[in-house]
Amino acid sequence: MRMELIQPFINAADAVFAESLQAPTKIVDVEMDEDAYRRKGVAALILIKGDIEGRVILDLSPEVAVKVASVLAGTEMEASEQVVRETVCELANMVIGNSVTLLNDQGFHFKVFPPEVHMNEAGLAGSADTEALVICIETPCGEIFLNIAMRYLHRRAERSAVPALD
Repeated sequence: MRMELIQPFINAADAVFAESLQAPTKIVDVEMDEDAYRRKGVAALILIKGDIEGRVILDLSPEVAVKVASVLAGTEMEASEQVVRETVCELANMVIGNSVTLLNDQGFHFKVFPPEVHMNEAGLAGSADTEALVICIETPCGEIFLNIAMRYLHRRAERSAVPALD
């Protein structure tokens, strides 16, 4: 796993959560995972394909999502499946939007697919050759999990490995 592909997502998540929730955040756990992702709550899955490819999963419990929605709206929100789904997607879009800017500035070209919300009991499968970094971020509303699995597309890596002719 290449940190230069992961770091933009970590930086974006930290900035988005701290600014949106108007309080500092803290990374409390980081681990590598090679298995299917076991959701903690409601997850938004975002696929990325191009020079780099992979996926990012933003995951939080319904209770945390309602607290986040209340902070974002500036008023107490009622717990509902719609509020939870919309909050998870909105947070995912904000994190991915900031991450994409950082990666574009590094010269990567790729397509970002819209978030898919997962609320069922099944795990989210990873690919056989990709390990994921799972980060737990503590916020004033509760824990938010970020699962990032990114890699260079093989063609780009092969092109860059060919020495230039003098």
